[in-house]
Amino acid sequence: MHNLKLASSTSGMVTSPHAVASAAGLDILRAGGNAIEAAIAIGAALCVTYPHFTGLGGDAFWVIGDRQGMLRTVSGIGQAAQQLPPYSGAIPLRGAASAITTAATVDTWNQAYQISRTSWGGQQSWASLFDHALDYAANGFPVTPSQHFWQTLRADELRSLPGFAATFAPHGQIPAIAEPFVQPALAKSLERIARFGAREFYEGELAERIALGLREAGSPLTLSDLARTQARDEAPLRVAYRGGELVSMRPPTQGVTTLQIMGTLDRFDIAQIAEGSADYYHLLVEAVKCAFADRDRFVSDPEFNWVPVDDMLSPTALDAHARSINLHEARAWPHVFRPGDTVFIGATDSEGRSVSVLQTVYFDWGSGVVAGDTGILWHNRGASFSTNPRHHNAVQPGKRPFHTLNPGMYLKDGRPHLLFGTQGADGQPQTLAAILTRLIDYGMDPLTALARPRFLLGKTFSDTRDALKLEEDVGADVFAELAARGHEVSAIPAQSPLAGHPGVIRIEPDGSASGAHDPRSDGRALGV
Repeated sequence: MHNLKLASSTSGMVTSPHAVASAAGLDILRAGGNAIEAAIAIGAALCVTYPHFTGLGGDAFWVIGDRQGMLRTVSGIGQAAQQLPPYSGAIPLRGAASAITTAATVDTWNQAYQISRTSWGGQQSWASLFDHALDYAANGFPVTPSQHFWQTLRADELRSLPGFAATFAPHGQIPAIAEPFVQPALAKSLERIARFGAREFYEGELAERIALGLREAGSPLTLSDLARTQARDEAPLRVAYRGGELVSMRPPTQGVTTLQIMGTLDRFDIAQIAEGSADYYHLLVEAVKCAFADRDRFVSDPEFNWVPVDDMLSPTALDAHARSINLHEARAWPHVFRPGDTVFIGATDSEGRSVSVLQTVYFDWGSGVVAGDTGILWHNRGASFSTNPRHHNAVQPGKRPFHTLNPGMYLKDGRPHLLFGTQGADGQPQTLAAILTRLIDYGMDPLTALARPRFLLGKTFSDTRDALKLEEDVGADVFAELAARGHEVSAIPAQSPLAGHPGVIRIEPDGSASGAHDPRSDGRALGV
């Protein structure tokens, strides 16, 4: 709660869940860099300073836009190994058997960097974007409360996994909050990426060491799997909202889900409903249920299964969702929860060029496997595949798994107005619905919108009931009224980390920006 401050600037802004990572991006903006260059610097720094939620061995997603109408997304999802083991049950959630998809984060940096140079005249050298990350890895940074919490929570589960203890508990001890933490092996890996470019991670000497380390740990991934990994440069999905336009990522992300929720809510006059009332939470939760039902039926890798995104976002479908909502009664909710942890990076520069980015290792600490001597923790996103061959998200060689990540942008008059995203897996579209309605329908500033109480429909690692969890500061009357409408409600503490760690930057027509990172996180927005 140390960061209850709304940042403002007329010359550019960054936000991320870690203040020292945000500082890396701010330095790039101050040096004349653009929003993409700043976001790469932040992303690389977070791979060092927030290792429980992101890393080189994970996936990433970018929404990129500017005032001239350029709008594109970079979808970085590693694909399943070509040689998969036979499965008799579910894919394990930890260990080498969960490390079955390649990692595309580094290639998203590469593709975004090319867009920066070709579309925005980017001048910063590739290597300079890694200066802070290299410094933090080689010379250390103070351990955050978040890292300490998640490492302590998972200690029994992770300590015996290949390379984990040697990397993250170097003297047999979990590092204390604020203790300097160094990662010399990761520094060497970053140094090779900085010197030889992003493809070093996939085709160079570093790739060979990654593949060897993964194989020795028991992962089916090979050097040729790494070499096949490519992020996709795609046109975004869009939906109208309150006279503007929300944009997000294509499948296999759940970007379509966030847009369906907001497109459904666009059919109600939300500004006439008291913000924070039982009516407010009930409407948002019921819109979430409609979209999640569609998501769980359809969303997967469109190269393997047709996903009817145009139908899902059509006025006809959104009208039908809105009509199906009973404003006085909760619908039944038989849902399967998906966990996941992620970091949001937002950046805008003095010319309004803007990016929203999410990076992830799926679960906190991913697979728990460190690839050999590289210091690189590998993600476990492959564990989100189904082993039922008839399921649309069934595991197959070369297939990309369903992803909960969906950073976004809200355009007004075709220009980026809001940059937003959050960690929280199934909670992502729910958290975004609350934040976006508060920003757009109620006109709140970013910090106020982020600090207000939120909800989470579904299971969590600490509560396996499929209940509607609300932060306790929503008030007893709201709990009572929602229960009377048929919601199974349970309280979580006010400002709970379970409610996500979103960040927001708002850009005004005159180019001034205001922003904040969630008071529930270690993060900060910084203006130039």
